[in-house]
Amino acid sequence: QVQLVESGGGLGQPGGSLRLSCAVSGSISSVNAMHWYRQAPGKQRELVATITSEGSTSYADSVKGRFAISRGNAKNTADLQMNSLEVDDAAVYFCSADLNEKRRTPSGYYYPVRANHWGQGTQVTVSS
Repeated sequence: QVQLVESGGGLGQPGGSLRLSCAVSGSISSVNAMHWYRQAPGKQRELVATITSEGSTSYADSVKGRFAISRGNAKNTADLQMNSLEVDDAAVYFCSADLNEKRRTPSGYYYPVRANHWGQGTQVTVSS
């Protein structure tokens, strides 16, 4: 079973910073791209940032220059450093990972399956 666990949400002040972390665990052979999404009340979920297994990054225009996504050395974690917070950054932030699961046949053979998994989300509130 694959799990993604986010942490680090909470209350930030306008102009302040918060750092979110996401850790992937379970029966996996590798993690490919990892993503951070967010969803504010009444709005659609939007892609905030992506980092590939090679370390290439991309960002939504609304967060460019303020947010930075990074991977841990073990490649199964991804952090989102959020600086210069704005009120519009308030949302539930979700981590998503494109990965290769290890699944097992009844006879005990392990085979890879490409899959996408999501975390449960972490609330970010921006208020003075």
